[in-house]
Amino acid sequence: MPKPDPALLDPARYPFSSRIEPRFGDLDVNLHINNVAMAGFLEDGRVRFHRESGYRDGLAGLSSMIVSVGIEYLGEAHYPDPVTIHCAVEDTGRTSHRLIQLVTQDERVVAFCRSTMVTVSKEGPAPLPAGFTEQTDRWRIKA
Repeated sequence: MPKPDPALLDPARYPFSSRIEPRFGDLDVNLHINNVAMAGFLEDGRVRFHRESGYRDGLAGLSSMIVSVGIEYLGEAHYPDPVTIHCAVEDTGRTSHRLIQLVTQDERVVAFCRSTMVTVSKEGPAPLPAGFTEQTDRWRIKA
């Protein structure tokens, strides 16, 4: 994955953010937050975003799965300062949506992630929840 467009590295453009406190166990041998822990922070940020945006509430009888994820590690993150996960909808389809996430620590960009989620039923892909699609513009990356 190429480095993200610099315009996507501005936290002010993201309509949602949440803070996560790293644990000492999240460190690698160089005392940086390790890549596996960062992927977990991004996952937690997606879950929090989906709760806030109403996506999770609209999944009655459905589920959701991630079908693509790409993480760019752009800087070092350290313990114990919290990281902030910024989230925005980048695009939507009939059954899927793409999220972009930016991770900052002490106002420094440390990671960028682009992921695609698909809504599924027992029969396969299903339309996105109506309540989510009706308010998607609220959750898109700001111009």
